[in-house]
Amino acid sequence: MKPKAYMNPYLAGFFLGLILLATIYITGRGLGASGAVKSAVVWVVQSVAPEHYADTQFYNEYDETHPDGPLRSWLFFEIIGVLIGAFISGVISNRAALKLEKGPRVTNRVRIVAAIIGGALFGFGSQLGRGCTSGSALSGMAVMSLGGLLTMAAIFGAAYGLAYFVRKLWLK
Repeated sequence: MKPKAYMNPYLAGFFLGLILLATIYITGRGLGASGAVKSAVVWVVQSVAPEHYADTQFYNEYDETHPDGPLRSWLFFEIIGVLIGAFISGVISNRAALKLEKGPRVTNRVRIVAAIIGGALFGFGSQLGRGCTSGSALSGMAVMSLGGLLTMAAIFGAAYGLAYFVRKLWLK
């Protein structure tokens, strides 16, 4: 069975904007993923190394802002919903598969190592920037924040600047 065509990107962006506005209206906050990952990491540390958790200032400060526990954050449930929704979308459009997408000049090992390093750098950067691209750029732009506009410009500027150097890895 042939996979279905992707959704029109302008229509998808419109729907994302509606979801973002609804989230801001309902919760008073925008969307973001790094807070959910942080909640999951805090929960793992709390479960695996409770002494370290109790003795670390970062976790004590986190406890003050999340008194019900790290997995009670609505962002954690947002990400669970995103994962479930993505899986359902993949099944409906006949795109659910375990595959490694890479360019013709890249080995499986290089692709996996690059993905891990890139993910770690993204996570580190999201902590330095106090939020991921979803929270900083999309949610910031939705409320016309100068910081959100600058973040989006920096993201796209860096992507366009870097694309020239890595495009040969993905093209035949």
